[in-house]
Amino acid sequence: MKPRHSTTEEGTSLVHEHVPARRSRPSVHGNKGTRVEKVVTINRRPEELFSFWRNFENLPRVMEHIESVECQDRRRSHWRLRWPKNKVVEWDAEIINEHPNELIAWRTLEGSDVQHAGSIRFTPAPGARGTEVKLAVEYETSKFANFLAKVFRRSPEQQIEEDLRRFKQLMEGGETTAAQ
Repeated sequence: MKPRHSTTEEGTSLVHEHVPARRSRPSVHGNKGTRVEKVVTINRRPEELFSFWRNFENLPRVMEHIESVECQDRRRSHWRLRWPKNKVVEWDAEIINEHPNELIAWRTLEGSDVQHAGSIRFTPAPGARGTEVKLAVEYETSKFANFLAKVFRRSPEQQIEEDLRRFKQLMEGGETTAAQ
């Protein structure tokens, strides 16, 4: 079991108690947020799905409004979101817990335009029927939810569900379809 990592305000790494992948739960700073959780079963092995997702630069292919993701190092990444009228929303995120082929957990850094935290879990489905993929996101209610609902005309729950549907389509069939 690998240790759970977080950072201080100065950016130095701290190692906390060992947290198994099944018990780890990231949250927004101050634990003040709303949690959304969606699950999809994908007919692929956990290793394949984890590998695709862990290369964050792949994610604009399944996340409709993400313009780009730039990996800065093994733990940190910079995200750009498409905004109507040529505006951009950006944030920096860091991995706070990772278990290869099982879990990736992240949190946005202080000063980001959008504050959220989340995790994606890859668990073998019952009966060897692929992999259950569970995406959980906790976001600051007043900012993130209102932002998504206003700009994209859908709730965070709907957006996460659609993103997982596109992930399934891409991993099982090699392509995605436009959002309905």
